Amino acid sequence: MAPEGLPYHLIHRGGRPGAWRPLVGIAALAAAFLVIVPVLIQLPFALGFAVAGRPVGDSMERLIDLDDPTPLGLAYLNLALASAIPVAWLVTRLFHGLKPRWLASVFPKIRWGWLLTCFGLSVVALVATLFVSALVPAQGEGIETSGHLNDFTSTIRDFLIVVVLLTPLQAAGEEYAFRGYLTQAFGGLFDRWPRLSRGAAILLPAVLFALAHGAQSAPVFFDRLAFGIVAGLLVVFTGGLEAGIAMHVLNNWLAFGLALAYTDIASTLNPSGGTWWTIPVTLTQSLVYLGLVLWVARRRRLRTTTETPSGPGVLVASGPRV
Repeated sequence: MAPEGLPYHLIHRGGRPGAWRPLVGIAALAAAFLVIVPVLIQLPFALGFAVAGRPVGDSMERLIDLDDPTPLGLAYLNLALASAIPVAWLVTRLFHGLKPRWLASVFPKIRWGWLLTCFGLSVVALVATLFVSALVPAQGEGIETSGHLNDFTSTIRDFLIVVVLLTPLQAAGEEYAFRGYLTQAFGGLFDRWPRLSRGAAILLPAVLFALAHGAQSAPVFFDRLAFGIVAGLLVVFTGGLEAGIAMHVLNNWLAFGLALAYTDIASTLNPSGGTWWTIPVTLTQSLVYLGLVLWVARRRRLRTTTETPSGPGVLVASGPRV
């Protein structure tokens, strides 16, 4: 009998063997974002400031000031996070000998039809969230809206352009890093114990995802942890990143859109407060979306494992051609 295919979180089993590989890969991914990526992304901005005759030092300091972000600063942040896609591709190729497309799904590529379906399901989940939010008290620390629409200025217009064009790339970048490479890396670390492997592949990236957002109140941390866990479940049980990307993009579009309409971008990038009253609302969105996605995936008989044998190196040598 032919060996069964690999689930998403065990895809590294089909690459080059070696327990050290995911550990070094995780370290390389972290180092890239702490050192290499910020420098590479800032270089073209610095060059642009110099060509425009603006003081480079002051302009760069203003660019990375997230306490008072500018449209250009938000563009920089989105591009830096979007760079997780090529970084994850490179780490997967260098340390595991796998083609980067194995990060997208077990197919292996982005299943565009499934991605569009997930966008539709995320909108349905959002409608359910609106019903719950109407029942939850609106008072609480961290909810600071004036109730009046902001004036549509040129600055808001520029922010809106950045959000529409670059936020999908930013959300996809985070999914490729946390639900893509880290899910496969932690799954590979514990692949001798199937249940532990699946649990680690879902929970550990979710914890790192929440911690990566910096200092947070307990409700905000819990909210991001829950988001990460649901996104991890979606990846493992659908065999790809599409459902997580769709949820992440819509969530960020909504958060930035409300900020531009009623408050400001800084309040979304740096949530200093937080209230436990928001948890039922966000959990409703995530859990309704999770249920819808899994139901539709089952109805469509979505493939959740590779079609190749599960021995070491088989994905390197004989991955499906797309």
